[in-house]
Amino acid sequence: MTEAATRCGFVALIGAPNAGKSTLLNTLVGTKVAIVSPKVQTTRSRVLGIATEGATQIVFVDTPGIFKPRRRLDRAMVAAAWAGAAEGDLVLLLVDASLRGVREESRSIVEKLAQSKRQAILILNKIDAVRREVLLALASDLNASGVFTDTFMISALTGDGVDDLRRALADRLPEGPWLFPEDQVSDMPMRLLAAEITREKLFLRLQQELPYAVAVETEDWEEQKDGSVRISQIIYVQRNGQKAIVLGHSGQMIKAIGTAARLELEEITEQRVHLSLFVKVRENWLDDPARYSIWGLDYDA
Repeated sequence: MTEAATRCGFVALIGAPNAGKSTLLNTLVGTKVAIVSPKVQTTRSRVLGIATEGATQIVFVDTPGIFKPRRRLDRAMVAAAWAGAAEGDLVLLLVDASLRGVREESRSIVEKLAQSKRQAILILNKIDAVRREVLLALASDLNASGVFTDTFMISALTGDGVDDLRRALADRLPEGPWLFPEDQVSDMPMRLLAAEITREKLFLRLQQELPYAVAVETEDWEEQKDGSVRISQIIYVQRNGQKAIVLGHSGQMIKAIGTAARLELEEITEQRVHLSLFVKVRENWLDDPARYSIWGLDYDA
């Protein structure tokens, strides 16, 4: 493949919380690079997912959901999302079409794009749950803003329409050399991805009981002589009551979370994993600048 024939560029995925950005990223890339949960604002930092379409390398930037921030972490996440949009050669606004009408957050994003004179591509997601006439009305409503160059209707979960979207994006990116090796699918360090997978299992099993204020940190990653890997992680919560919820009766909950995380990590790393989880109470972890640095967020946003 000659350098002149290749294309490469950044495509930013933005949208309100739970619009399906992380699910779409995983489907576009063809493997898991971002965690997914029904809990809103699951994605905290910018995640790069790298896909190949013919001679084009597409670098997708998955961003935290954009919403009205109420605290420091919220502000940092929203700032990271807009920074990701600013870096993109193309911007995709993902909208959950299964909701009735356009959410306030999505409307605000469209208004901000219009104010900044930034054009974007509209992606209506979850079309498998919506009647055609509803989809057309929603597309007409959003396109009245003049912000969007194109509209795609997809289901990130089933993959319906995703291949067409990826091909269309590949054709619109600038010519240039690839930025990453052909087999690389993300820039996320494995220690961070491992922590994110455990956080996903926490959310999936405790989505009602567990508050948003939980963090997971990979404290140790040790390759063993037999080819396995020994991973030690700390789950940070803010109160003793939350610690009890994570541990569960006789430690059954944390055991189940650890098993689910270990099995997925073994699939990703293609090696045997020994995973140890520890729960610690740290009341002020949301105000720890080091935590924001790990996530690539601006503490002072």
